Parts: sequence; structure tokens; C-alpha cells
Amino acid sequence: MKARCSQAEWQARVDLAACYRLVELFGMADMMANHISARVPDEEGAFLINPYGMMYEEITASSLLKVDFEGRILAGPDFGALNYGVNQAGYVIHSAVHRARPEVGCVIHTHSWASMAVSALDGGLLPITQTAMRFLKIGYHDYQGVVLDTAEQASLVEDLGAGEALVLRNHGVLVVGRTCGEAFNWTHRLELACRSQIAAMSCNSPLRAVPQQVLEETWNNYQPGTRRPYGVMEWPALLRKLDRLDPGYRD
Repeated sequence: MKARCSQAEWQARVDLAACYRLVELFGMADMMANHISARVPDEEGAFLINPYGMMYEEITASSLLKVDFEGRILAGPDFGALNYGVNQAGYVIHSAVHRARPEVGCVIHTHSWASMAVSALDGGLLPITQTAMRFLKIGYHDYQGVVLDTAEQASLVEDLGAGEALVLRNHGVLVVGRTCGEAFNWTHRLELACRSQIAAMSCNSPLRAVPQQVLEETWNNYQPGTRRPYGVMEWPALLRKLDRLDPGYRD
């Protein structure tokens, strides 16, 4: 695929393939279910997403499909008899976010055990750890069944709003970022917040609350206007980690 796309698109493909590998590596994948997408930088109305049928650890830069906002496949490799296409839920969710939020470069949706557990709690994500406090104003989207109908796009986008993370109740989570590095950073931290909450609640002991003023101040410390963008420092190191383990994602 490298010879068939622009340099900007190829870089987006490499970063997205790396993101898939990292989600698998850090224990947040659900076999071939779920999806991560990246906007094609120099092509209006197009994004990259996984072919439905490949495991996350198999994803490479060349295996990703380029899709438009109407769900049409614009480019992709020849999978032969396997004829992989796009997961319908992936198209519905990711096209909605990319269309509504032009500043978003990457969208990550996961079904990790921790995020699914928190999504099923009536109280949702609790700000009981410093990591969880960065998600103090996280959004919530009520479960409406498997996301196969484009009619759900409007409420999904409304519930996400201008935020970076959304709990899909009784389902999982959705995270967005300006880059793959930023989106993965938010996703990894959200996963840690969910795991630590489940661990704390499992101790059958009262949870220690933090004053609201401290919660607000801590949340503000994690906002874009307060600190450097997420992923700028971490992403190159994560790519080096992948290159040591298996650089095949770059193919």
C-alpha cells in the first residue's frame, strides 16, 4: 500500500497499526472485535480502520482499509478469498465521530474487562484515584443495543460532546484524540482508572472520597490549556518498544 498513498497517509497508517498492536499488548483487545480509526490527514471525508476478521496483533500499515463517511471502501489490500470488509458497528461509531469532530485524528473503542465492568455500574467511573480524576467530566451514553443503526449517531455524538472520553453504558468505552499517541494515552489511563476502581471496590471497604475542590483542581491540571498535549513524549517511546518486539506493524 505504501506506493498507493501519500506520505501523510502512510504515516497515519503506521501510527494506527502501532495503536492496534499497543492496545493488544496492554491487554485491552477483544480478539477481532472493536475498532480504532485514524483520519486520513490529506483527504477530506476519509478515515482508516481495521479489516473485520484480523486480530489486533496482525494489523499492519498496509492491511488497513480506507473508508469514507458513507461506509464505502476507498482503498485496501487484496485479501483474496477472505474478502475482509468493515465492521458495521465500527463504521457507524467512527464515521459519526470523525464527521462531527474534525479536530479528532484518532478514535479508540474498547471492550476491556475493566471498562465493561465500570460501564455496568450505576455510578460509573468514580474519581477515587489521581488517574481517574482526569476523567472527572467524562460523558455517558445509554445502551441502545449493538450499534448498527446510523440513527444512534446523533445521540452518540451529543453525549461525547467536546470531551475526550465516553462511557458506553453496559458496553465499554470510546476515547478520542488529536493523534494516535494522544488517544492511546487517554485510553491507557482510562483503563488504569477502571482497573483500580474495580480492585478498590473488591476490597469490601469504604472508599476514600476527595474534596470536590481538589477534584476540580486536579482535573484542570490535565486539561490542554494547562499542560503539554498527551502522547508527544510517550508515543516515540512506545514505537521504540514495538520496534524491539516486532517491527512488522510498519509493513
